[in-house]
Amino acid sequence: MEKLIEQFSFGLFFWQLLLFVALLFLLRKYAWKPILGAVEKREEGIKGALEAAEAAKKEMQNVTADSERLLKEARAERDVLLKEARDIKANIIAEAKEQAQVEGDKMIKQAQATIESEKKAAVADIKAQVANLSVEIAEKVIKQELSDKGKQEKLVEDMLGDIKLN
Repeated sequence: MEKLIEQFSFGLFFWQLLLFVALLFLLRKYAWKPILGAVEKREEGIKGALEAAEAAKKEMQNVTADSERLLKEARAERDVLLKEARDIKANIIAEAKEQAQVEGDKMIKQAQATIESEKKAAVADIKAQVANLSVEIAEKVIKQELSDKGKQEKLVEDMLGDIKLN
């Protein structure tokens, strides 16, 4: 029985070994290449996906850097425009103040000239009134002085005496 088991075991082992080798041969010839091909294809697909992801990451970094650069440029341009606007505002205010000063000075000079001309006119009018009053007073005084005949003769003699002395 032991021989039978030994024989049976050896025969079974032999057939199992033979079937295993045949199975390996068949798998190698027909299945191994397609399985390896599929595995390699899958590996290449994964590598390609990783490379694409890496490229997308780099592209995203580039886009982010470009966006930051553009944002910095936009801020710098905004600052320049704001500075120019402030300068223009300051210039406009300064020009307006200067123009207001010039206009004020001009108005003051015109007012002074008007006052001066009115003053001269008033002085001339006063002089004319004083002259008229002086003439009227002199006329009244002379009439009063000349109303008396003796006084008239004395006045004529005094005037003649003044003329002779000169």
